[in-house]
Amino acid sequence: MSNHSEAPVAPVGPCEPPYYAAVFTTVRTQEQSDYSETSAHLEELVKDVPGYLGMDHAQTPGGLGITVSYFRDADALTQWRTNVEHRVAQQRGRAQWYESYTLHVAKVERSNGFTRAQAP
Repeated sequence: MSNHSEAPVAPVGPCEPPYYAAVFTTVRTQEQSDYSETSAHLEELVKDVPGYLGMDHAQTPGGLGITVSYFRDADALTQWRTNVEHRVAQQRGRAQWYESYTLHVAKVERSNGFTRAQAP
């Protein structure tokens, strides 16, 4: 999605399974006009979807982007997938912003995490 330069460096915490993960991997083109603005808008818009749980994003130095969005149930994921503004951005992504992408949707059956305790 966006460059996430202001995002905290922490993954989305574990959630109570089952839930869904949408894994979106991309390679972007050189033509990125309005990409950052659109991405930031979509990141705010998805927060309004009932059942949205959070998002993780990483970008490799070579240009592979990975965004994982988490949703409580399939209905929440469908609501986001069919959102009108999201659909317009998807079309623009295929036409302009992405060299290639893949989308994998998975049902999460197990979730756990770890956070190192802060030194006093």
